[in-house]
Amino acid sequence: MTAVLNVKDLYASFITPGLTVAALQGVSLSVAKGEILGLVGESGSGKTLTGFSINRLISPPGEVVGGQVMLHGEDVLTLSEEKMRKLRGRRIAMIFQDPMMTLNPVLRIETQMRDALRAHEKIGKAEARKRSIAALDEVGIPAPESRLRSYPHELSGGMRQRVAIAIALLHKPDVIIADEPTTALDVTIQGQILSLVQGLCRDRGTALIWITHDLAVVAGIADRLAVMYAGRVVEVGPVDDLLDAPAHPYTRGLIESVPARGQRGKRLNQIPGRMPSLADLPDGCSFAPRCEHATAACAALPDMEAFGPTRSVRCFHPLMERALWAMR
Repeated sequence: MTAVLNVKDLYASFITPGLTVAALQGVSLSVAKGEILGLVGESGSGKTLTGFSINRLISPPGEVVGGQVMLHGEDVLTLSEEKMRKLRGRRIAMIFQDPMMTLNPVLRIETQMRDALRAHEKIGKAEARKRSIAALDEVGIPAPESRLRSYPHELSGGMRQRVAIAIALLHKPDVIIADEPTTALDVTIQGQILSLVQGLCRDRGTALIWITHDLAVVAGIADRLAVMYAGRVVEVGPVDDLLDAPAHPYTRGLIESVPARGQRGKRLNQIPGRMPSLADLPDGCSFAPRCEHATAACAALPDMEAFGPTRSVRCFHPLMERALWAMR
């Protein structure tokens, strides 16, 4: 499939007079029309920063220092700030983790949706209201006309997140970046939001990057999975293949640390050690200090290499599942 969004060798750093922290180091990923790409990793691995970098939302001292973000063949990193404002929200939309941090608490939902429409289109009040009602109805909000008169604090967490999704969908964007949008919701509402997003991507053909640390979520929603560690993508592949037979030791560690049925009373598995500071990364493979498979070869930085027809991995010693994959 042809990629709608293609990120190539993306670098981002936090630069201060006494210290430069290389937070993203050559991140490359792509997402096609109607596809859902899960982006997972530990806290601090660079997931959210990748989403913010794609949308050019990093604030100083952070900045994107290299790479390309190609949207339908156009590098958004080369656009002027004025052109980027016209593109952001219209062709690349973002759904944030906490809607109470993005919805204005003193403005009614109708006002916020109308402002979002008018930011990119010359549209009358009646037409803006009509489209807002349609968007709220599409994301499953009952009595959407009356909800337009509500303030954010009058809605439940799930309803607020649906409003945030509706705002993101107003302009029918090519790509939506969702930054852990269901983390604060209970399991039932989370399931409803996941089902909603899947259906919208399928029906509209919208490409979606779903950022999360919850493997159970991406197992149920994503088509492909990209695993990040210490500012780099270490493994990419179809979600079922990658979760069933991980090639990178870090991916396997993440999977094995998830609580499973039938293990009551047993200690949870965990990855030994902790992720290194981005200000002081070890030479070579960043995961080597925590990896039981590390050898002297890991003193050099491994490249992303093909691993079967649809997967790639950044590792000198991919796990034995590689043999099983090759036999399929």
